[in-house]
Parts: sequence; structure tokens; C-alpha cells
Amino acid sequence: MDLQLEVPVLEGRLVRLEPLDHRHVADLAAAASQSRESYAFTWVPATADEVAGYIDQLHAPAVEGRLVPYAQVDKASGLAVGITALWDPRRLEDGHVYAIEVGFTWLATSAQGTGINTEAKYLLFRHAFEVLGVARVDLKTDSRNARSRAAIESVGARFEGVPRNWSRSWAPGEEGKLRDSAIYSITDAEWPSCRERLEAKLDAVVKVNAN
Repeated sequence: MDLQLEVPVLEGRLVRLEPLDHRHVADLAAAASQSRESYAFTWVPATADEVAGYIDQLHAPAVEGRLVPYAQVDKASGLAVGITALWDPRRLEDGHVYAIEVGFTWLATSAQGTGINTEAKYLLFRHAFEVLGVARVDLKTDSRNARSRAAIESVGARFEGVPRNWSRSWAPGEEGKLRDSAIYSITDAEWPSCRERLEAKLDAVVKVNAN
């Protein structure tokens, strides 16, 4: 059974999600060199060499069908301004993916609050529910990361709880330690109303940008 997931380009009005590749290294290094205040709990490489190694690390689980990494390309500038991914697909006995997570997300400071994150989530959710046919999309973050939790809640995900010592911490100085993770989800029953809200938000952003 081929467990690899396809990695199609996902095109929006503000952002284009492209399969992550070394051609994105220079852009991503420049994006990561902006203010890093919002990266206190997030794995974000700091230099071009680190970005190249980071991409290699993400490609390893991608080959195994466990991760679908994307560069977030700002359509206005044509520059890659961050990364996001679909990962941890859970499958039924017949191989069908019934649940998947959206994660590994970070954006340059200049791209935050522009609608790019909202549209990237919208594109990934739509692909997961309407192409892969999942019943559930997960989103997780360090329970201390108030900025990330607010962003997740803003796209319509429902809070489910905080399992303790859930996964490794990405906070500086906490190498080898575990974090408590705030877990959110959207189900297939919730997706139609969530999609409607996200499309309305994106329409408003595009309208403002056009004025």
C-alpha cells in the first residue's frame, strides 16, 4: 500500500502553498531573520544553513508519508514567508485517512496579521475535508503559547483540553523536555460552517486590501 500523500499546490488569493523545497531557503532565512518575539515556543530556523537542514529534516517523514510540508508564499511579493504542513495522518485498515493534523506553522513577523495564516489554514482544511475526506483535523500548540492558541481559535477550531507532557518542547533552553499541549479540532460536521466563516473573513481582508 502506498502511504505517501500527494502534495499539490494549494492556491488562494493571498497565499500559495507550494511543496517545500530548497529553492525556498533564501526567502525563509530572510523571513526568519525578522523579529523573533513570536517564536518562543516554535521551531523556527535562524540562518540559511539551518533552514536547509530544517527542510531536510522535514523531508524525511514526508518520504514515509507522515508529513506534507509546504512553503507559504505571499502572492503579493512572490516570497516564501513561512512554513506549514499536514502531518500525522491516521488511517483505517483500508488505508483511508480519517484524521490529520495541521502543524509546523510559522510566519515572518511582517506576514502575521495579514490574512495569510487564515487563508493557509482554510486551504489546508479544505484539502483535508474535501479531497482527503477526513472526519477530523487536529491542531496542537504549547499550552503556554497564547498567540498560537488565539490564532487557532480564530480559524474556528474547538478547544479539547491540555494533556500533560504530551510532546517535546521547542522552547529555547528546554531541549529534551516535554510540554503540555493545548489540543483543538474541527470535525467534518463542523467544517461547512467553519468554511463559511473563514470565507467571510477572507472576503473582508481582500476587500480591505483592494481599497
